[in-house]
Amino acid sequence: MPLTTERDLHRDPYPGYARLRQSGPVQWSTQFCGGAWLLTAYDDVALALRDPRFSVQRAGGWINSSDANKSGIGRSRAELRAELREFKRIFARSLLFMDGPQHTRVRQAMQVGFKPGRLQTWAPRIRQIVDTLLDKITNQSTTNATTNANSNAKPEQAGCELMAQFARPLPALVIAAMLGIDRCHQSEQADFVGWSDEIAAFIGSPTPTLELAWRAQTALVAMEAFFIPLIAQRRQDPGDDLLSLLIQAERNGEIITTKELLAQCCTFLFAGHETTRNLLGNGLLAFLQHPTQWQQLQAQPALMSSALRELLRYDSPVQYTGRRLKTDIDLHGFHMKKGDLVLPLIGAANRDPHKFTDPDRLDIARNEGNHLSFGYGPHVCIGATLTYLEAQIAFEGLMQRLPLLQLRDTAPPVWHHNPVYRGLETLSLQFALASPPSEISTHA
Repeated sequence: MPLTTERDLHRDPYPGYARLRQSGPVQWSTQFCGGAWLLTAYDDVALALRDPRFSVQRAGGWINSSDANKSGIGRSRAELRAELREFKRIFARSLLFMDGPQHTRVRQAMQVGFKPGRLQTWAPRIRQIVDTLLDKITNQSTTNATTNANSNAKPEQAGCELMAQFARPLPALVIAAMLGIDRCHQSEQADFVGWSDEIAAFIGSPTPTLELAWRAQTALVAMEAFFIPLIAQRRQDPGDDLLSLLIQAERNGEIITTKELLAQCCTFLFAGHETTRNLLGNGLLAFLQHPTQWQQLQAQPALMSSALRELLRYDSPVQYTGRRLKTDIDLHGFHMKKGDLVLPLIGAANRDPHKFTDPDRLDIARNEGNHLSFGYGPHVCIGATLTYLEAQIAFEGLMQRLPLLQLRDTAPPVWHHNPVYRGLETLSLQFALASPPSEISTHA
């Protein structure tokens, strides 16, 4: 059963997942990269995410699936592979596309910067960035309110566009701080977001075109070029940032190579931004659509950890991922062949009624096991703890500074047209101003 409509893939994929599940836990679809097995059940998705027979080492074949015919360009397969060589070269060295001992080795080197204790040392800096962004929102609203009062205009509630003013810049600023590049010019920080968007557009397309692949490759190469001089500088003058820590591992040569280091920096910049931005937008929208849950969290802030897990289950920032079979397997009576593409539908698994009671209901006190939004097994997201930390501080800031948030009726939320990275393009809000804002920090 195909998952075809725009509503299925963008605005609300969950009714489509339910229809797929009713037809069976395994479906073959020609919608994705020429053909793929879709898995909808929690247990099957968890199996595919942890079982080494389902390989993540798929960068070459996945990139080569770009549809040159739709681009109107009559190049041979060999010519296309040559044109996208740089894309494959970088992504093939990313943790996202490594299997076995190679993955274990590079992950071990990366883990030095992602231990919970070390990440907690970044909490004050993240809190400062959150406060600065909220200062800008409230100060701008205060200025507008004063202008309206002076002009005898009818006073209105203050408002903001959460994605542009908060959710998009926050993870970019945090990642920049962690990598020691937070003194970059604002135009360079905008480049980080733009590069991330281009890569996400390619990964998120069920049938990626050659144009999307070219644009993603250009973004990825630009990311790498940005980091090359920074790494050279950190070798001469190391600091306590994540980039310096990774260079210490790279110096050994037996743990992580320079080319692998560059690939991980690009991956961190891209994946960290996409996941956190979409969790903040999707999560706040879910709260505002379920105001009793938002009020419950305000009354019981100790539920924050549980609330974040539930937000990730309810509307995952990553809706599906991909695996290539390393061997033939049989699953639920279907024979899957070596080399077949398998898409574990994370969004569907997180709403599997065999795993979660009343799965379409948001319940921040839910305690029924783990969601799969950060993956499972050896490839579980290395930055999951950081994403939780950013989201916790962000939602605490929003509750304290903008406690009476509401959706703006005249500007409904707009979703990205990306079925993999589920997130909002715009989220317009209105709120009542609380106490006068603090002075804007000059350190973010």
